[in-house]
Amino acid sequence: MFRSRSWFGGGWNRPKNRLSLDHLKYLYSVLERNTTVSESNRGLLVESLRSIAEILIWGDQNDSSVFDFFLEKNMLSYFLHIMRQKSGGSSFVCVQLLQTLNILFENIRNETSLYYLLSNNLVNSIIVHKFDFSDEDVMGYYILFLKTLSLKLNTHTIHFFYNEHTNDFPLYTEAIKFFNHPESMVRIAVRTITLNVYKVQNPNMLQFIRDKTAAPYFSNLVWFIGKHILELDNCVRNDIE
Repeated sequence: MFRSRSWFGGGWNRPKNRLSLDHLKYLYSVLERNTTVSESNRGLLVESLRSIAEILIWGDQNDSSVFDFFLEKNMLSYFLHIMRQKSGGSSFVCVQLLQTLNILFENIRNETSLYYLLSNNLVNSIIVHKFDFSDEDVMGYYILFLKTLSLKLNTHTIHFFYNEHTNDFPLYTEAIKFFNHPESMVRIAVRTITLNVYKVQNPNMLQFIRDKTAAPYFSNLVWFIGKHILELDNCVRNDIE
């Protein structure tokens, strides 16, 4: 008489309260049962990722158990697992993942929640992931994500991004790779990221920048600016003639 409803598509087990720990548990189960991205489940995954971000932002201000559960189940690792797939629809889901991460980090206000999100180094793994930057949406949301992270930098959070033991700083080194990107929005974001990095007073991190990246980055930046000055000069001369 009654057709059984799909567990994934909003069946009987979906909690009525959208902003709740129970709903996050439900969404975690959705991720667990849809570990491989396909054309048939990508819409479900995208909607689940959006909802997870909303619940975490709500939980940041209203219910600490939300973040406890998110960390207990290591849900960021599911995000990374999805990103690493090359299956059908994964690029579409990657865009949503980057949107979700950007919204999440942009809206988190509680320092403890922020530290929780950064504590297991998965964010750095996401930063160095080999995205398909030929996709304009992926490129745009990736650089926006890096810029959002850079706005969270201070003398306390820098230790989550700069590793003194391995002398590694993915947020900075990955960002400056795009200093001469053809899109002006990307170039502006890179400059914002670098300025946010430079203002953090951490001697070891600043020494890393001077020793490992300053010469190639700033020499290329000067060349890039000089090239555009010459192009502008030629345009002016041609207009005069």
